[in-house]
Amino acid sequence: MKTGKIVRGLQYAAAYAGALISLYPIFLMLTSSLKTNIQILKSPLSLPVSMSTAAYAKLLSQIPFGMYFWNSVLVSVVSVGLILLFAALASFYIARYPFRWNSTLFFFFLLGMMIPIKLGIVPLFLLMKQLALLNSLWSLISVYTAIGLPLAVLILTGFFRTLPKELEEAARIDGSSDLGVLWHVLLPLIRPALGTVMIMNFITAWNDFFFPLIFIQDDLKKTIPVGMLSLFGQYSTDLSMLFAGLTLSSLPMIVIFLLASKQFMDGMTAGAVK
Repeated sequence: MKTGKIVRGLQYAAAYAGALISLYPIFLMLTSSLKTNIQILKSPLSLPVSMSTAAYAKLLSQIPFGMYFWNSVLVSVVSVGLILLFAALASFYIARYPFRWNSTLFFFFLLGMMIPIKLGIVPLFLLMKQLALLNSLWSLISVYTAIGLPLAVLILTGFFRTLPKELEEAARIDGSSDLGVLWHVLLPLIRPALGTVMIMNFITAWNDFFFPLIFIQDDLKKTIPVGMLSLFGQYSTDLSMLFAGLTLSSLPMIVIFLLASKQFMDGMTAGAVK
């Protein structure tokens, strides 16, 4: 009994230590954004001598950070919304309507996880040019939607297949249509899976640097990762402005994870006992 308490105490200590190690970079980023550039260079790991929000004011005045922020929000939210919509419809069809090419269609979606999309950047660039989507946020939205669909279909199809069909039959007896069954009965039951898909794809779209660098040329249409490049000078970099920008750009991801963390953890661990 005493050995069990000691082991559990060590487990808790290791968990708290891991949490502190994980949170320390966020704490360091926040405190560095409240320092001056000289303080960061002299003592990068110390607390600020006097807290100042001058870096935030300088950031918002020198670069169009608000526009970068809005572009990132628009691209990420619309992409995640389209992924959830299309993946829910496709997964519901694959999981609940057996037909001859069911497994082939499912495998077609899985191919999107096996082939890295960046290998086809040249034909993808030419396709966007032909569709007149270059230098448009819709080019990013379409790419992120295509990237996120395969994994979303895999996750949601697995969840749909675990739900009892009696729920759908009861809803259809009451006169509900297929879309009514999906919207009112099944989707509320797979919220953990939806939360997992939402968080994973939001982070992917929000943090991506590659595709905005390739497809966007207009400075006012850039997203945060590409727009923050302007803070890096050839010979020097204003570190306080950089940390202020990183802090502001991290807030949406932190808020999204806090709001949907329960669904995310339930989705990641679903089926583990089975």
